[in-house]
Amino acid sequence: MPRPLRILIRRRLSWLLLLLTVWLLCSGEAVALPLSDRFQDFPAWEKLPLPGAKGDLAYPDWMAGTWELTSTLVDLAAPLAPDIVTPGFESNQSMLDQPITCVVRFVEAPTLLSGFFPRVLSQGDIVADRAFNGLNMAQAYLGEAAVKAVKVDPNNPNRQLTLLDQGRQLESTVTARTTEAPQADRFITAERFQQVFRGTAVPYLNEVETTTDYWNLGDHIEADQVTAVYLSPQDPDFLAALGQPVALYRYHLHLSPLIADGANP
Repeated sequence: MPRPLRILIRRRLSWLLLLLTVWLLCSGEAVALPLSDRFQDFPAWEKLPLPGAKGDLAYPDWMAGTWELTSTLVDLAAPLAPDIVTPGFESNQSMLDQPITCVVRFVEAPTLLSGFFPRVLSQGDIVADRAFNGLNMAQAYLGEAAVKAVKVDPNNPNRQLTLLDQGRQLESTVTARTTEAPQADRFITAERFQQVFRGTAVPYLNEVETTTDYWNLGDHIEADQVTAVYLSPQDPDFLAALGQPVALYRYHLHLSPLIADGANP
């Protein structure tokens, strides 16, 4: 093969490899490490390139039913303190080791079929009842008087609006998601949310990523959960944060089945 041709081929291959590397780094499908490995390094936490969220998050069948959820904050960190600390981080330290209990449920995903007599059919996928769970969890943390309602966009299960007292609102939109099922009794999820809090002179924006490792232990479910808070590009400290989380919260979750529901195993 002539030498000039070999040089040209090498250059083309180098460009192809470079383009492939850039595509993998930018694509949401490229997750650097298994989700299960992330928990071992807490509070060292990196932002993963997650795939874009499409449809709703499907859970394994063993999560179907109604559960009593006990959520306990077991650790928290502000990696960039004292230079950058998010609003509420200091007050959240009082929640450490304080269990919060509420009822949550996971149901079969409905599909609305159009026609003269629309009817709802189940797809078989198990999904979170986001409005029910969101309301119960928000009221458990903030108090019933502080949370008026939680609404989910009927056309987009990834968009949720929490109506608070004094006309305040929290809009959350799931923008990215991935899941893993390392074994039959284990399920790991990672979801990234864009949040907008309205009710002040200037709306507050941030990005939240929640990674949860669920274990089916037969008579109950336990989970390890980490919520990472990132600054939005509109924040004046965004560039200084260099894409690192500004707050980390680690929870232990315990889900006990409510047998009266009749849907739990």
